[in-house]
Amino acid sequence: MRAAFRPLANTPVFDYIAPMLTVSTPPMPIPGHIDPVPVPRPLPMRSDGRIDLLGLSKADLRMALETSQLEPKQAKLRAKQLWHWIYNRGVTDFALMTDIAKTMQPWLAQRFVISRPQVVEAQVSTDGTRKWLLRTDDAQDYEMVFIPDADRGTLCVSSQVGCTLNCTFCHTGTMRLVRNLTPAEIVGQVMLARDNLGEWPSQPDGRMLTNIVMMGMGEPLYNFDSVRDALGIVMDGDGIALSKRRITLSTSGVVPMMARAGAEIGVNLAVSLHAVTKEVRDEIVPLNRKYGIEQLLQACADYPGANNARRITFEYVMLKDKNDSDADAHELVRLLKHYRLPAKVNLIPFNPWPGANYECSTPERIRSFSEIVFGAGISAPVRTPRGRDIDAACGQLKTASEKKSRAELDRIAEDKMAALG
Repeated sequence: MRAAFRPLANTPVFDYIAPMLTVSTPPMPIPGHIDPVPVPRPLPMRSDGRIDLLGLSKADLRMALETSQLEPKQAKLRAKQLWHWIYNRGVTDFALMTDIAKTMQPWLAQRFVISRPQVVEAQVSTDGTRKWLLRTDDAQDYEMVFIPDADRGTLCVSSQVGCTLNCTFCHTGTMRLVRNLTPAEIVGQVMLARDNLGEWPSQPDGRMLTNIVMMGMGEPLYNFDSVRDALGIVMDGDGIALSKRRITLSTSGVVPMMARAGAEIGVNLAVSLHAVTKEVRDEIVPLNRKYGIEQLLQACADYPGANNARRITFEYVMLKDKNDSDADAHELVRLLKHYRLPAKVNLIPFNPWPGANYECSTPERIRSFSEIVFGAGISAPVRTPRGRDIDAACGQLKTASEKKSRAELDRIAEDKMAALG
C-alpha cells in the first residue's frame, strides 16, 4: 500500500506538486469560433479628450468601444453599426444613427467624434477641376484635387504635408516636409470629397468619384503604414467599397517599399520616371542617386500583380531640351522592353510655376516623342493639363499658406537688406 502523502508543517502543498507537473500533450483545443481578444494600443486622442473613429480599422474601432467600458458583445455589434454609418452612409452625427438606441447616442458623442478635414479654401477651375486647401488639427495645411471627366471622376489624394524628395520640376518639391498624414487625414479627403459631391449612401454604380490616385502632396511610400491602412478602409466592401483596380499609388521610386506595396496594398502602380539617363534623373528626381533607374525598373518588373491587364504607368514630364529628344524616347522604349514591363507612359506637359528652372517642351516635340513610343507598341498618351488656373495641375500643389509665409519671409529679407544698406 502506497504511503499517504503528508506535507511538512507550514510548507505550501504547491511546492510538492509543482515539480511533479509535466505537460505530455498539448492543451486540448476549444471547439467553436473564438473572437480575437483586442489588445489595447494607443488611439488617436483629440485635444477635447475624445477619440476620432475615422481612420480606425474594424478591430481598432471595436477596441475603442471596449476600452471605453462597453461590454464585448455590445462593442462588437456597435462597431459594425458604426462602420456602416461612417463609411456607407457618410454620417458624422451619432444622433442620426437610427438603429443605435437614443440613450446610447449621447454616450458615444461624449467619448468619440467622426472627423472631417477643416476646409480653409475651395476653388473650382474653368474646366471643372476642384481644389481644396485643408487644415489639420495642429494647423498644418495640405491640398486635394478632384478631376471630373466624361466617364470618370478622379480624386488626387495627399499623403504628407509637404515633401522630402525635392524633385526640381515640382512645385510641391520646394516645400519642406512637415509631417506624415494620419490614416484619418488620408481617408478624410475621400470622405470630404464625397460629402461635397453628394455621394452618400455609398454605392458602386453611378457615382462621380470613381478613381483615386495617391499623387497629391508627398511620397506615399514614405508614409507606408498610414497609406496602407487608409486605402484598406477605402477598399473595404462594407463601406466605401472602391475596387483596388480603381486606385493608383504613385511613387518616385522608393524601391525597398515597392514589393510591400504590391503585397500589402495591391493597387495599381505609377512611377514618376521623368528621365532615362542617370545624369538627367539625378538632377530632376534626386532620389535616383539612392535608387537608380535599373533598380527601379527591376522593382517594377517584380511588382506583384502587374500584367497587360494591369499595366504600370510611367509618368514622364516633358521638359524642353532636358528629357524630350527622340533619343530619349528611343531609350525609354529600350528600357521598358529590356525589363519586359507591361507599361503605359503618361506624357505630362510641364506646368510652369514662378521660379521654375524649366520650360515645357513644344507641342511638336511632345508629339514626336509620343509617336516614337506608340510606334513601339507602348501606349503614350499626352495628359491634358487640368486646373492650371487654380494651381491644381500636376506638380503645382503647394498650399496658399506656404506661399504666403514664403512671401513674408522674402519681404523680411528685403527689409533687412534695405536696413543694412
